[in-house]
Parts: sequence; C-alpha cells; structure tokens
Amino acid sequence: MIPAPRIKVLIVDDSPIAVALVKRALCSAPDIEVVGSAGNGREALELVPALNPDVVCTDLHMPVLDGLELTRQIMARFPRPVLVVSVSTREGSLGVFNMLEAGALDVVTKPRMGSEPEYGAIRDELIGKIRILSGVHVFRKIPKREDAGAPPNLPLPAAGQGRRGGVVVLGASTGGPQALQLILSRLPARFPVPVVCVQHISAGFQEGLMQWLSASSALRFETAAERGVPAPGTVCFPPEGRHLEFHADGSYLISCAPPLNGHRPSISATMSSAARCHGSTAAGVLLTGMGDDGAQGMLELYRAGGMTIAQDQGSSIVFGMPRKAIELRAARLVLPLESIAALLVHYFGAEKGRMP
Repeated sequence: MIPAPRIKVLIVDDSPIAVALVKRALCSAPDIEVVGSAGNGREALELVPALNPDVVCTDLHMPVLDGLELTRQIMARFPRPVLVVSVSTREGSLGVFNMLEAGALDVVTKPRMGSEPEYGAIRDELIGKIRILSGVHVFRKIPKREDAGAPPNLPLPAAGQGRRGGVVVLGASTGGPQALQLILSRLPARFPVPVVCVQHISAGFQEGLMQWLSASSALRFETAAERGVPAPGTVCFPPEGRHLEFHADGSYLISCAPPLNGHRPSISATMSSAARCHGSTAAGVLLTGMGDDGAQGMLELYRAGGMTIAQDQGSSIVFGMPRKAIELRAARLVLPLESIAALLVHYFGAEKGRMP
C-alpha cells in the first residue's frame, strides 16, 4: 500500500523561537511535514508557489508584510487554507478576526514553553486543526454581510410561528466566526428572542471574537452569568471553558460538568438544555465544523418540537457537525448560510412592521 502523502505546512513568524516551537509541535505528527518557514509575509509569498504548502500557519504581527495582508494576498493569488497561530491577547485578537474575515479559516494559540501538560494540549490542538484544514478546498469567500439574504425558496413555517419567550441557539466550530458574523449582522436590533452562541475556539480568543462580531451587529453582546436572564435582542456566549445551559425558570445555568463530545462548552449541552427548558419555542442552528458536537442536542430539540436548521454542504467550510445532524434526521431545514438569518427573522416574526 502506498502511504498517504504528508500534509505540507509553511510556518510564517518573525520570531525564530516561535517558529522553532511550532515546528517542534508539528514534527511530532508523522503525517505532517514542515516544508519551510518565513520571517514575514513578503518572504512567505515568495515561498508559497515554490513549496506549494497544504496549509500556511501565520502570525498576525510581523515586519514588512503582516499576517492580515499576507492572508489577503494568498486568497487572491494562491488560495489555500490559512491557520492563524497567535498569542491570545485582547488587543491582538481583534486583528486575528480581521484575518478570518480576509479568508483565514481558523485560529489557534501559539505554542509556548511551559509545563508538558500545557504544551501538549496546545500541540495537540494545533495538529488537529492542521489535519482538518488540510482537507478544505478554498475556492470562495463567504458572501459579504451587506448582501441581503432572501428567504429560502422552499416551504416555510408560518411567519411569526416562533413564540416569544423562546431562544435561538447557534452552534459552530471550524469556519464558525465567519458564519456567525454573517447571521448576526442580519438580525435586527429588536430581534424578539435571545440568541445563544456556542463556538468552539481556542482559549483566550472568545472575548476578541465577541468584540469583532459586535462591530457588525445591531444586537447587544454579553457573557452569560449564573442565573442571568436571557433578554431579547441580546447575543450571549458561555464563559470560556464552561457549559451554558438553562435552569427550569429559563435563567442561565453555568456548568463545570465534564466535556461533552470532547468539548466544554458543548453545543449539544446547550441545545439539549434548550429542548428541556424551552421546547417548541426554541430554535437550534448547527453551522460549519468538524465532528458531531451539537447533532444529538439538535435531535432532542427536534423531538421537543423546536425549529432545527443545519447549514448545507455547499456553504460549510467543514461539513461535519451539520452532516451528522442531517444523518440523525434532526434538521427540519437544511439551508445555505446566506438564507439562515432571513429564516430566523421570518420564523420569529421580526420583519419590519411585525416587531412586537
């Protein structure tokens, strides 16, 4: 049997120590080959056509040509997966999400010297993301948020069928920040129910994600607090490393329970809790991402009478979680990304002139 070709990776960082740490992490994986490194974006642009890497790992802050402009030029000239490898700081993370908007697919914490458990966790996450992204065919950009998303041309639930007192749960992994940005930018400020987002993302980047999303959305953003009351027109994220569920009275329950489906926070944990607490008044949306987190929770929400939507394959960067939900027959609707916000607005009666 001919062995599968190794995944070729180009590392771009102006710090020799950072390059060495990333290379050390990747070289521990037998299916990954580091084919080169560059100290800035200009050097990287010279190496990409020569080395033809499957994935480019780049930092944001570099001299001569930074990671943001490098990402833009790679997308324009040599489209391929770009993974942002960066230090998770509040100031820097906003720039990281600008890179995602420019075409990068995911972000991961930069490996650093420390205890073996800490280094090992970052190494394993980095390797896992490289393996996922190496299978992504980069050929398009997600539609710009100013492009109006028309309601899908298929049988729709009655306008306003979604009931007040409900909740929308959005779950995403790889490619999720871009998908969330498009959906949340199209929901009106007076959207009549709260929106809960569970996004698989490396530790330290969620606050920056929320700031980035809020810049293009009319909704209010907050991190859930124990016994906090979900409010219409609000987007809520769980605290990092915690499950977000609901008490029987509908208030938020912050849980330190073990990871579910390998994740904490888990999309399934939130959707299952929404099914128990909100039942038919809830809507669940499962977006792009690897694995199966969210699928079982969506099935419980479907059985409880809630509206369940899976992103379709054509608009998903990674068609893992939505595919699993579809296989379980947990999705009432399978929609392209650009139609999901319009469906939610229609379902909850939030069109102009129909606001409560």
